[in-house]
Amino acid sequence: MAPSDRRSGYSRRAQYTTFFSYIAGVLGAIVGAALLIVSIVNPSAFAQLRGAAADVTETPGRITANGRVAGNGFISVITGYFRAGSQNAELRRELKEAQIRLAEADAVADENRRLKALLGITTDKRPVAVTQLTSSTGSSTRRFATIGAGSANGVAAGMPVRSKEGLIGRVLEVGASTSRVLLVTDTESLVPVRRAKDGVAAFAQGRGDGSLQIRLINLGINPLRKGDIFVTSGSGGLYRPGTAVAAVVEVTRDGAIARLLSDPAATEYVLVEPIWAPTAKPRVAPPIIGQDTSAVP
Repeated sequence: MAPSDRRSGYSRRAQYTTFFSYIAGVLGAIVGAALLIVSIVNPSAFAQLRGAAADVTETPGRITANGRVAGNGFISVITGYFRAGSQNAELRRELKEAQIRLAEADAVADENRRLKALLGITTDKRPVAVTQLTSSTGSSTRRFATIGAGSANGVAAGMPVRSKEGLIGRVLEVGASTSRVLLVTDTESLVPVRRAKDGVAAFAQGRGDGSLQIRLINLGINPLRKGDIFVTSGSGGLYRPGTAVAAVVEVTRDGAIARLLSDPAATEYVLVEPIWAPTAKPRVAPPIIGQDTSAVP
């Protein structure tokens, strides 16, 4: 029986295959070396071949590029879908922050407007302080407020407190950096007032519910009408004359019920004014009987 494992030398076909393989390898090396030399010596020699190859591969390359773009777009859509929730939450957070900043800017603009309005009030004397009204009682029968200025700022008890709309009250107690204000709507507050258009004298007394009772000094036919404006009269000192106080909302038998023009709950900044005292005329002492007064001017 002939052996099954035979060497290549025993097969003519195997010998031819090995021979031609060596020849092809040598020819490939020679051709590669020749092409390398030609490309170094004359780089433009294969330009036409490269162009032809590029033309042949253009259509497959374009199809591949379109497929890559479509794939990237599809992946982006899927990724955006899964990230939409977090992006929406981030956008809502940024919108909320922007709304807060806008509200703060509006508040600053409104604060500047009110401060400018306070500074534009003309007074005979410079105000003692321009400060913030930090709190006020809105539901108690007693009506008080707290301002952010005290004895360190020159504030003293009895000084009137007003806003740009009108009178708020007067300083009742003074601390180092804060003061307690008795509001004109308190039942213990009594302010001499007059009707702005003709000077009808009256007193404005707090009713403890945020309104004022206007009591006429001269009783008789009630001349008051709804909508009449009352201002401080300056009688007895303390309050400078001409400061707006209240407007009549209801006429009564002996006066009227009025609403305060300057609502403490809606007031942020106030002026503390010095106590007003009417200028007193110099008094001349009466001559003494029996005394020579010729030398007295």
